[in-house]
Amino acid sequence: MSVLQRVALIFTIIGAINWGLIGFFQYDLVAAIFGGQNSALSRIIYGIVGIAGLINLGLLFKPNDAPERDPEASTAK
Repeated sequence: MSVLQRVALIFTIIGAINWGLIGFFQYDLVAAIFGGQNSALSRIIYGIVGIAGLINLGLLFKPNDAPERDPEASTAK
């Protein structure tokens, strides 16, 4: 995983936590920290989270690099 994907994943997780707070508690943490939903800084954060989500779409289609392990192979001896 590249550095860009890791940073994007961090922002996506932040966005998911914020959506969870909104859904469960009706509390928008980003808006509370940066001055409301319509403030320029909040909109920038929302935009960054959205772009990060788009970058992470590539992870869905990336082949798994880890080889599959056969559980029977380790107990065969």
